[in-house]
Amino acid sequence: MDGATEYRSNDLEWTPPSDLARRVFDVTPVGTIVVNSAGEMVYANRRAAEILDLAREDLTSREYDAADWNIYYDDGNPVPVSENPVTRVFETGEPEFGFEHWIELSDGTERWLSSNTTPIYDNGGAVEFVVVAFEDVTALKRREKRLTSDHVRHLEFRADESAVPPSLRVEDSEIHLDIDSVVPLPDGTTVQYMGTADLPASDLIVAVEEVPHYLDARLLSSIEGYNRVEAHAESSTVSQVFTSLGGRARTIVIAPDEVRFLGELPGDVDSRQAADGIRKFHSNVELVSEDLVYSPHLLYDVVADALTERQLAVLDTAYFGGYFDSPRTSTGDELADRFDVTRQTFNQHLRKAQQIVFRHLFEKSGADAH
Repeated sequence: MDGATEYRSNDLEWTPPSDLARRVFDVTPVGTIVVNSAGEMVYANRRAAEILDLAREDLTSREYDAADWNIYYDDGNPVPVSENPVTRVFETGEPEFGFEHWIELSDGTERWLSSNTTPIYDNGGAVEFVVVAFEDVTALKRREKRLTSDHVRHLEFRADESAVPPSLRVEDSEIHLDIDSVVPLPDGTTVQYMGTADLPASDLIVAVEEVPHYLDARLLSSIEGYNRVEAHAESSTVSQVFTSLGGRARTIVIAPDEVRFLGELPGDVDSRQAADGIRKFHSNVELVSEDLVYSPHLLYDVVADALTERQLAVLDTAYFGGYFDSPRTSTGDELADRFDVTRQTFNQHLRKAQQIVFRHLFEKSGADAH
């Protein structure tokens, strides 16, 4: 072995064995596939077969643009054949580097792949073959998701004044409407708690009732010029878009020629999902700012995970509805009616929720909330 090494290093005319390229391809740790100009996958190495969970003979009997390749972009949209890097390399003759996508395997599992695609030319300069080298980056993507799960996305969307109820349109000022909570009800509707210091109580009620998605509204409190209302809404509202994606609506800002929607999403949720949801109400909405901010898991996250959906909804409604205020701004009967349950059933849900909160606060917070 040493002699052979010395011979090769000193002999500039050394010619590699004719099958060396194939042997290298076979053992390289990067998945490699060769596609001919007819679109046929004429070669696949061992690693490619392992990553795609297919036998090598199955790979080399297929075409790269076959309909049963389930290839998707990050946002879940299928990658069309026209945007497949192999197609583009055959068309342009230029390599494509760093293409990331996920693929659904035959058993339903998903894997993230990162690929580099390069051409091989014939003597006339035309692309004869395309080589695709790809790696399984699923573990990296999962690690990235874990990291971003400790972040929230602060988002701001903007639509024109057509999204503003007539009574709320302003000429030279702004109205800030704070969204405290959006609580889902068993019948598919929601209760939304909101407040502002920029409108008299009567004007706030009229404005909310002008919005077609709201069924009714009532004043909860009016303290030092700040007015809070409870609005019963259809499940589909702009604020509900954030809640449905695991986030929270924060503020609606009404300006002379526009309305802005501010909210937050978990760090691993794509802001385009929120944009698509808001466009169901306002087709001209656009994302104007997005910030990824570190936000460690606090007691709220621990408690929210421990509560059932009904317990969390009841606790949210009781808190934001003023049940714990003195004097109360909502009675137990009023809140029970929202859930279409008896006062006794409502109290049972509320007591269980309170017990879980107190247990985590006084007994388990040190162990669980870190």
